[in-house]
Amino acid sequence: MPAATNHTHPQGPFRRPGFLASGLGIALFSSAVFGLSGSFAKVLLETGWSPGAAVTARLTGAALILALPAVAALKGRWHQLRDNWLTIGLFGLIGVAACQLFYFNAVARLSVGVALLLEYLAPVIIVLWLWAASRRRPRALTSGGTLLSLAGLVLVLDLTGAVKVDLAGVLWGMAAAVCLAIYFFITAKENDTLPPIVLASGGLLVGAAVMWLAGAAGVFPMAFSTADTRLGPWTMPWWGPLAGLVVLATVLAYTSGIMAARALGSKVASFVSLTEVLFAVVWAWLLLGELPGAVQLLGGTLIVGGVILVRLDELRAPAGEAPLAPVPASPLKHANDVEPVP
Repeated sequence: MPAATNHTHPQGPFRRPGFLASGLGIALFSSAVFGLSGSFAKVLLETGWSPGAAVTARLTGAALILALPAVAALKGRWHQLRDNWLTIGLFGLIGVAACQLFYFNAVARLSVGVALLLEYLAPVIIVLWLWAASRRRPRALTSGGTLLSLAGLVLVLDLTGAVKVDLAGVLWGMAAAVCLAIYFFITAKENDTLPPIVLASGGLLVGAAVMWLAGAAGVFPMAFSTADTRLGPWTMPWWGPLAGLVVLATVLAYTSGIMAARALGSKVASFVSLTEVLFAVVWAWLLLGELPGAVQLLGGTLIVGGVILVRLDELRAPAGEAPLAPVPASPLKHANDVEPVP
């Protein structure tokens, strides 16, 4: 009888894809590079860049880089853009431009970890909105996750601690969470007619155009700086963090996120994307010397735990049970098909 393990068999262990090439490895890589955005942005903001300028430069660079693969993905089917212009426009305006602008304003006033944790309250906002709109109480697991995240929010704000949290920064972070929640509602309906890379590229292009127009109209300041930046132990010119923000935290993050969603499915990939918070905290600690206090870290754990419970409840709805509200699809079920840039 042949041995149970045959290393020359097509299905043998040497023919299995490595971890980094697997869907899970790609998803973790996507979360890791997405988590860099706050650190790269903060070093630019500290040298005199305004949040609006940082967002505009990021969106413009990423849109130009992704334009070619997006055109290739269309394969001449330009009607797909015409048929989905509203989705692309709203994604670019809310899920990209507004969400990023509010998040970068929060990062300018708060630590990167706290700003991102505030934005990740979006699923809780969705639950509360659906509860109010439908007047139907959520299931126990969703209710527990919501309460857990709200308790975590109280700890993250650390209202009685020695370090006072900037109120304006908190409001910017919550505004980013609202934009993220609205984005989930916009894209809740699964769309098989528009390639994800096209939606990502189109959204970035719309977002960049909106930012340039708003900046030119004086809606927000557009201040750039060519001063050297300090990132971890390195001093580098301004274009170093900007290149990282565009190439790593946007282009590679988007493309790897799309690959992960296709390999794992949007539901599983959306769970893995929660590790972005952990990566963002680690990057901010290594590159900026920022580390939330013990109470804030505990609060962040509660927020992420609550979001996990809410998303688990999305997957375990009993057969035949009506959804929480009469929406065509859950806003969180396709949360990672094309994730908005944080």
